[in-house]
Amino acid sequence: MRTLWRFTAGIFKWSWNLLNFVRELILNLFLILLILVGVGIYFSFQSSTPVEAHHGALLVDLRGVVVDQPSMNNRVRQLGRELLGASSNRLQENSLFDLVDTIRDAKDDKNITGMVLQLNDFAGADQPSLQYIGKALREFRDSGKPIYAIGDSYNQTQYYLASYATKIYLSPQGAVELHGFATNNLYYKSLLEKLKVTANIFRVGSYKSAVEPLIRDDMSPEAREADSRWVEGLWQNYLMTVAANRQLTPEQLFPGAMGILQGLQAVGGNTAKFALNNKLVDELASRTAIESELVKAFGWDKKINNFNAVSVYDYQPKQTLDKGGEIAIILANGAIMDGQRTPGTVGGDSTAAELRQARLDPKIKAVVLRVNSPGGSVSASEVVRSELSAVRAAGKPVVVSMGGMAASGGYWISAPADYIIASPSTLTGSIGIFGVINTYENTLSSIGVHTDGVATSPLADLAVTKALPSAFSQMMQLNIENGYKNFIDLVSSTRKMTPEQVDQIAQGHVWIGSDAKKNGLVDQLGDFDDAVKKAAELAKLPEWQLSWFIDNPSLADIFFSQFGISIHAMLPAAIQSMLPAPLASVAMALKEQPGLFNNLNDPQHRYAICLTCGDVR
Repeated sequence: MRTLWRFTAGIFKWSWNLLNFVRELILNLFLILLILVGVGIYFSFQSSTPVEAHHGALLVDLRGVVVDQPSMNNRVRQLGRELLGASSNRLQENSLFDLVDTIRDAKDDKNITGMVLQLNDFAGADQPSLQYIGKALREFRDSGKPIYAIGDSYNQTQYYLASYATKIYLSPQGAVELHGFATNNLYYKSLLEKLKVTANIFRVGSYKSAVEPLIRDDMSPEAREADSRWVEGLWQNYLMTVAANRQLTPEQLFPGAMGILQGLQAVGGNTAKFALNNKLVDELASRTAIESELVKAFGWDKKINNFNAVSVYDYQPKQTLDKGGEIAIILANGAIMDGQRTPGTVGGDSTAAELRQARLDPKIKAVVLRVNSPGGSVSASEVVRSELSAVRAAGKPVVVSMGGMAASGGYWISAPADYIIASPSTLTGSIGIFGVINTYENTLSSIGVHTDGVATSPLADLAVTKALPSAFSQMMQLNIENGYKNFIDLVSSTRKMTPEQVDQIAQGHVWIGSDAKKNGLVDQLGDFDDAVKKAAELAKLPEWQLSWFIDNPSLADIFFSQFGISIHAMLPAAIQSMLPAPLASVAMALKEQPGLFNNLNDPQHRYAICLTCGDVR
């Protein structure tokens, strides 16, 4: 018996020592990692060693997506990748404005003699961002420096940028994938009925289709008509730009599904030859052959055994001298939420605080609010709008620069500006409002769970486990209608229109920038550069400098952001690989749907948001 006890105690003791060893090992590794990150950051920001001048091409090897405001600034993100790594290049975020500045600096750099676009890992950007990058590429090319695009294949987004190249190379086994744009949403009415979930919907606007997934199993005729108009507008803008770059007509660039089919039949299904015959690319060549051509253009670098080039991630832009009055650049990027900003969202309190800081800073002479948002909480939108109006009332001009979308709540916060500039492809408008409250009384009842009690008033007896009282539902609808009226009055007063005129173009209608200009919702078609120039003009600044209101992440932010990227890149694929094929497809579709519930935190359950605006493929 004593021997058995000693054996059992030994096992426990050994197990305990093993657990302690593993715990200490993990903690020590974590500590070493933090020390390395800290030392790396210190030397990265403190080093005064001059950067070696690069001679040759600027290699634009974009990885991931281009956004207005990445979760972290470029230098910190680059360091995080080097020290911690990331599991997927396609999850990387790139700053639109940093990228454009880099291209423009390289244009004026005598050591940079050309550019190579290598876009295999470029995952995408909204169309106005692509247009802005394309503008910088056009300036680079017009300076007399060649641009070469190289790729195994080009998807629609990659080809947009490649079309600005002096010469486009394609692999003999590659393709140029042009197919048009489409939107697809999941509809949950039947699912909610099977789950016995009651979706209480309150809305105003014939075209406010954000809640349709909860009350229908398909798209309404009104939503189909509205979405068809702006999706077709985006596609025509794409075709016009790319066709002009390639000196083709839009019909030659994209002859339609049957035209492409006939063209492929003529070349026996060879997609690369089809692209060459239709002048989508200039030459079919292997990687080795392309490398030889680039060596002829830029010379050979013995250190890296490749043509002379510096990556866009390593190129150090020149330092500009500060001069003139300051123009504040405040970014409103993502869904509008109540409270503080989180990565990928617009925090109502955070953005209002930045606007207040700009209003009270005597060095700030004007404000450019860059809006790239589908909207969100009405409460948070009003907090931002109110502070924006205060900036304007303080005598500081406010110009809104609209990015890919400034719809619904995104337009709510834009309306008070002195001047609004949108891209022809910006999605804006969507002036409407809705409310959603789900209750689960029938779901619980079906499994034998019931709720009962007493209350001094029907309004006190609100719970997701009970049906909404009739009085509350009527009050909620009145509140939504009042919110819509406030939205209409806000737009009419700031845009110098009557409420009736606004209502005709409201009702949840989504407009592309060119149509919004015709309807009086924006003042000018242009880009970020035009917005800065307009702000300087209104503030009467002959010279100016930009003051970017961008958060500086902490060391913990760096670590956990990179850790999160790695986990995000790893786990979904692993989980999906274990699912049967049909379930995996559904899981992927659900993952790609815009968040209908995760961005809803308005205290009064009122939302001004366009959920279809960001779902164009």
